[in-house]
Amino acid sequence: MNRMATSSKTPFQNLTPDRILDAVEGAGWQSDGRLQALNSFENRVYQIGILDGPPIVAKFYRPQRWSDEAIGEEHEFSAELARAEVPVVAPLADRSGRTLMHDADVRFAVFPKCPGRAPELEDEAILERLGRFIGRIHAVGAARAFTHRPSVDIASFGEVPLAYLMRSRVLSASLRSAFESAVRHALERVRDRFNAAGAVQTLRLHADCHVGNILWTDEGAHFVDLDDCRMGPAIQDLWMLLSGDRGAMSRQLSAVLEGYTMFRELAAAELLLIEPLRTLRMIHYAAWLAQRWADPAFPTAFPWFGTERYWQDQILAMKEQMAAMDEPPLAVM
Repeated sequence: MNRMATSSKTPFQNLTPDRILDAVEGAGWQSDGRLQALNSFENRVYQIGILDGPPIVAKFYRPQRWSDEAIGEEHEFSAELARAEVPVVAPLADRSGRTLMHDADVRFAVFPKCPGRAPELEDEAILERLGRFIGRIHAVGAARAFTHRPSVDIASFGEVPLAYLMRSRVLSASLRSAFESAVRHALERVRDRFNAAGAVQTLRLHADCHVGNILWTDEGAHFVDLDDCRMGPAIQDLWMLLSGDRGAMSRQLSAVLEGYTMFRELAAAELLLIEPLRTLRMIHYAAWLAQRWADPAFPTAFPWFGTERYWQDQILAMKEQMAAMDEPPLAVM
């Protein structure tokens, strides 16, 4: 299913606390009545207390976003990684062995509750360890392809989101033309960089591997939320660990690759894709917010979205990204 597909305006309006607990209990987990909403916007995620056991986390999927088959591929990828002893938080099976469960029109999955904190990305030793973990994820991910999930590519992360934004009422009328021009010029530069990189290998990715989806403990990392897993170039799971100026990002990238290449080589051409992929994510993110704006949770959480200042900043960001894509790729130290 395409990420830009139209979804219900109030997709979770009937997801009451009683229904959440009834659904989980119907799948075989006996609740003690404790229910805590966790930070999630695309889906609805809750920590639920369990009688005579540790709490669980239940994720209720946004309707109409993914097909059952696509969610099944997410779960199977998690299971493959877990079997390979890669530290991901994989879904638990119910009494019938299913990981995707249904309660009438609601689909959900249950996960173990795993503690952790955000990793300290300024620590090069931690970056190296994260590189090792991601290298192991990719070694498994390269074994076969997704069939029902889309790819990280120019069409689904750039062209389709731009088309959605141009139809959307949240785009400022006074800045519509300037915004479209800036994004189209940025996409031209993205295509140039993808062409320069050539035919890089695509594989199954986490695809949303930012710091919020990594739980760090003294023993290492747990990777969570494979809801956005897709096919794409390996660098997609690495560049979101980088921040700061070019010198800082080069040092960070070197530390990540020190660990990553213990398990898998990264083609040098993929370094050309860091800024193009960042550009695509920015366009995709703006369209995601626009698409979800009728969901009551979004205006409350993102009050700055859709303002005149927001679109002005996006135009400036596209121009900055064009300059960044003209720079040579990051050097590995």
